[in-house]
Formats: sequence, structure tokens, C-alpha cells
Amino acid sequence: MKIIESDFQAWMGDIQARTEAVLARLLPPAHMAPARLHEAMRYATLEGGKRVRPLLVFAAGEVAAAAPERLEIAACAVELIHAYSLVHDDLPCMDNDVLRRGKPTVHVEYDQATALLVGDALQSLAFQLLADQRLADDARVQLDMVKTLAVAAGSRGMAGGQQIDLESTGKALTLPELEVMHIHKTGALIRGAVTLGAACGRVDPGQKNSLDKYGKAIGLAFQVVDDVLDYDASTSTLGKTAGKDSRQGKPTYVSTLGLARARELAGELRSEALAALEPLGGRAGRLGQLADFIVLRKF
Repeated sequence: MKIIESDFQAWMGDIQARTEAVLARLLPPAHMAPARLHEAMRYATLEGGKRVRPLLVFAAGEVAAAAPERLEIAACAVELIHAYSLVHDDLPCMDNDVLRRGKPTVHVEYDQATALLVGDALQSLAFQLLADQRLADDARVQLDMVKTLAVAAGSRGMAGGQQIDLESTGKALTLPELEVMHIHKTGALIRGAVTLGAACGRVDPGQKNSLDKYGKAIGLAFQVVDDVLDYDASTSTLGKTAGKDSRQGKPTYVSTLGLARARELAGELRSEALAALEPLGGRAGRLGQLADFIVLRKF
């Protein structure tokens, strides 16, 4: 399979544009009081990023024959959690970065207090979206969707992984320890995106299990590739500060395994993700293309 087939490019562009438009509609207007906070929320969220998590929501939704109107809300909820995490991750008390998505980070463009509130408000809005509109036929399924996102973002997911990351700076982690960190920090929200997309439609237990295996594998693969790109891509290509992790003494797949083995691991996780999709047939085609995109990307 070629990494960027023309139909996949078109599909990806459509989903990215749709996500941007819906986010622009759902975020509070910049002129609404408190205007500075709302302006900063839009600054943090709009006009940037690959929108990988919304793409995964829509691709998993194809397996479940989910309505696009439901998927766009779930996709935006996941992306708002991701955007909030980046704002907080860039703060001086965390990674202290000044560049994100090719522009100054929120605390640089505004101030640290505003950046903190931006993250809080984006997180709250994500859960408001999941509660505001009907996303599943069964109310219990929709309640489970709220729980899925909460767990993915909380202490047993992304926030917990960030804590492990902070505690691991300057330390050498074993591969299993590194995997535990990234299953939480990066993988949980990616895995959650797949789960939410499927929950907007209908899947049987076997399909759900296959999708979960895919989400786990591709979530780890995403981080492995991120570590490789942090090592050998430029700041202008990445849109964020390249080489930051190594300079800060953070354990990465490259520092733990070496560059060549890290690349091999990304390929192995891609194969694992694709194997998980085999029982799902043709409706999982977009998920397969996304696995290629995530592992073979250069930015």
C-alpha cells in the first residue's frame, strides 16, 4: 500500500477541513467575554496540527457505519483534549517550550495564567460536547463514551503518563518502562479516539476487540515515530522545537533503543496494527491507511 494514495489524501483533507470548521463553530467566539480567554482558546486549537485523532475517529466510524454528524462531535471532543494537553505541556513548569504548530506557544503569545485557563476551558468544553448532543442510540453507550474520554485524559491515561514523563527526566528507562509511560501519555487518547468513533455507530464485541488492539498498537507507533522525528527532523519541518527531548534528558525510544531499532519497532507496531484490522474487512481500509500515514510520515 502506498503511503499517500490520492483518494486517501482527499479523504484526509476533507476530514481535517471539516474538523477545523466544526471546531471554529463550537469554540466560543473571540469577542465573547472573557474575550482574552476565548481568543486564546481559538489560538490554541485552530489552524494547526495533523488532526490525527479526529481522523482516527472518522476512520473507526466507517467500521461502525456511524453518522458523520455524530463523528464530527466526537472528533472535536478528542481534539480539544489534545489541544489542552499541548498548551499545558508547553508551560514552563512542564516542558517549557516556545514553539507549537509553527507559532509561539500560548503562554508566550498570551501569558502563563491565561494558558493554564485555556487548558482548563478546552478540557471542560470537550466533555460538554459529549453531553450536549446525541452521539449514540443507547444513552448507556453515550455515558460510556464520556467515561472513555475521561479515563484516557486522566491519571490512568494522559495526565498520568505526563507525570511519569516528568519523573523520568534524566533517567534511563527500560523498554517496558518506556512503553508503560507512553501507553498512558500518548497512546491512551489515540486508543480512545478509535473507541469513540466506533461507539458512534454499531460494532459487535469481536469488532470492538480488533479496534482496541489496533488503537493500542498505533498509539505506541505514533510515539515511536515522534521520538525518531524529534531526533532527525528540523524545527521548521516539525513546527515545534526539534531535539528538545534529548536536550532535556528525557528518555525516548531513540535513547533507549538507538535510531535504527526505534525505526524497526515502529514498523513492527504498524504490522501489528494492520494485523488487528484483518477481521474487519474493507470497512477498516481508512484505519489501515492511517497506520501507514502515522508510521511513514516525515513531520
